[in-house]
Amino acid sequence: MDIQLKKKPWYIRYLSYVLAVTALIAIMVYVCILALGSRKLDIESEEYRIAEAVEIPFMEYLDVEGIVHPIQTIQINVLESGFVESIVAEEGSMLEAGDTILVLSNIDLLRDIEDGQAEWQNQQRNYQEQEIEMEQRSITLRQQALDAAHQLSSLEKSMEQSREEFRMGIKSKAELEVAEEDYLYQHKRAQLQLQSLRHDSVVTCLKREMIRANRETSILKLARTSDRTDNLVVRTPVAGQLSFLNVALGQQVAAGSGIGEIKVMTEYKIHVSLSEYYIDRIVSGLSANIQYQDNKYPLRISKVVPEVKDRNFTCDLLFSAEKPSNIRLGKSYRVQIELAKPETALVIPRGDFYQATSGDWIYRISHDGKTARKTQIEIGRQNPQQYEIISGLRPGDRVIVNGYEKLGEDEELVIK
Repeated sequence: MDIQLKKKPWYIRYLSYVLAVTALIAIMVYVCILALGSRKLDIESEEYRIAEAVEIPFMEYLDVEGIVHPIQTIQINVLESGFVESIVAEEGSMLEAGDTILVLSNIDLLRDIEDGQAEWQNQQRNYQEQEIEMEQRSITLRQQALDAAHQLSSLEKSMEQSREEFRMGIKSKAELEVAEEDYLYQHKRAQLQLQSLRHDSVVTCLKREMIRANRETSILKLARTSDRTDNLVVRTPVAGQLSFLNVALGQQVAAGSGIGEIKVMTEYKIHVSLSEYYIDRIVSGLSANIQYQDNKYPLRISKVVPEVKDRNFTCDLLFSAEKPSNIRLGKSYRVQIELAKPETALVIPRGDFYQATSGDWIYRISHDGKTARKTQIEIGRQNPQQYEIISGLRPGDRVIVNGYEKLGEDEELVIK
């Protein structure tokens, strides 16, 4: 006879499944707690740079590289064409104003000058002949006027005598009328002679003035033509350094072509290139300085070139007072351009946290120095050494500014 076995309860039969599901749920809950809870990372304090937020005078400035340039560069051009006969000055030599750089030769120019001198001599002879002719004409007219006046005076006396004889009955009225007509004719003729003389005097004066002006013009033209030979000697216009000379002996040089450069060394300027981000803030007159061998030399911006190339623009700075004693062309200095006056602000040193967090947060160390937590911050102005903190930190707070390439984004760090 079979014995009937009692059926086991369901929780006994499915115990293994219950235990497995319970374990799985526990694991999932643990993972969620870890994921949602604060993450912690152990770090060594010696491996990171820790700085303190402090309130100090903050100045916004740019730190850029500047190159020493001459105050002015003048291009040397030849005024007359010719062949290079001799080169007197060499590249790099220091010259005074008027020093000879090179000498040109031009046979055609010398011939033109000789032809101009011959033409000038012919013009002078023509002017002299014209003056002689005018003088002779004036003499003739004066003689004619004198003769007419003398004849008029004689006729006037003869007419008075004829009138007296007519009253005495010696001459007839017809004879008197003839004498009067002769006098009137001669009087009009004398008036015409005087008018011609006055007109000739005016014309003569005008011609003499024209001749004088033409003579002066021809003299100036001759002087300019003769001075062209001086242009065959190329001289430096100002004192400076001959930095560039591009000619060779026997080379033909065209008039107006540039053959070299003179750098004016009486003063120097610092040439810098800046990001277009600052183009609205850089203006002429802005203060700057360079520090060299523990000395500070003040500068000011003298010229801003607003044209942007490759996302940069350039400006020039001049020394406001003394300059370094060993300054040389092409030498570079670190230039600090002041964008604003110093103001008291809460600042921290620059660090790689800005690149890692975009300046949105930073690790702030607790008062006991054992932990550091992520803290949201807002960064304002900056200079090459500091960041201005607008919000998120208080004076005295310590923060980690460097070493973020070793850190993740854990909410909390444990400092050992």
